[in-house]
Amino acid sequence: MKLFQQDRCYLCHQSIPPAIGWRAIFSAEKDHFMCAGCEGKLETITGDICRICCRPFRHLDEKFRLGELCHDCLRWEQDPQWQGNLVKNTSLFLYNDFLKEVIAVYKFRGDYIVAKVFADRIKEELQKMEVDLLVPIPLSEERLYERGFNQAEALLLEAGYTPTALLTRVHSEKQSKKSRSERIHLPQVFAIDPQINIQGKNIVLMDDIYTTGSTLRHAAKLLKATGAASIQSLTIAR
Repeated sequence: MKLFQQDRCYLCHQSIPPAIGWRAIFSAEKDHFMCAGCEGKLETITGDICRICCRPFRHLDEKFRLGELCHDCLRWEQDPQWQGNLVKNTSLFLYNDFLKEVIAVYKFRGDYIVAKVFADRIKEELQKMEVDLLVPIPLSEERLYERGFNQAEALLLEAGYTPTALLTRVHSEKQSKKSRSERIHLPQVFAIDPQINIQGKNIVLMDDIYTTGSTLRHAAKLLKATGAASIQSLTIAR
């Protein structure tokens, strides 16, 4: 029992004041990985959003929306080769300046422990989904060596789930440096493990950020063509 012991925020490293009172004494102990100040800087995605990519419509000019879809998703869905591959993306938070710094620390400075901060929210969202396989978006061997771990895989592990290493990356160029058009017209960036049966499976892809949706759609397209029933994705940021 760690009565009134103070946790430290994994983001700002400040002490988290313990909850005081009878409820705190008799309720189950729970670790706290984020202080109220940092939690308040995260912008949860709520309200009217794009049916596919989770983009909030309140940040979007009406001319870039048609019904339930944003203009980007409409363009994806109007292209026969991409249509229907990714059923839905769920993102937890808006990619604001605070979250941008958090993810930079997590991905590029190798602070694995940040994955614990999002574990409960990831678990909460996955419990709402019909899932047969949880598949992290893979890194190239070069990126994995640079970072020391796969950030998408770590998010699933810290949430208490077992990832399936179904995909490998065969195209190592950084997509973040490419335009939307360049991303769309890249050759297939993933290969699939033929020993894993995905026929009729409901698959959820895990990644850190949804930007244009190109990475997730490349993966979804391959999985759909190989026999998966449906592909959704879950990301930390949108």
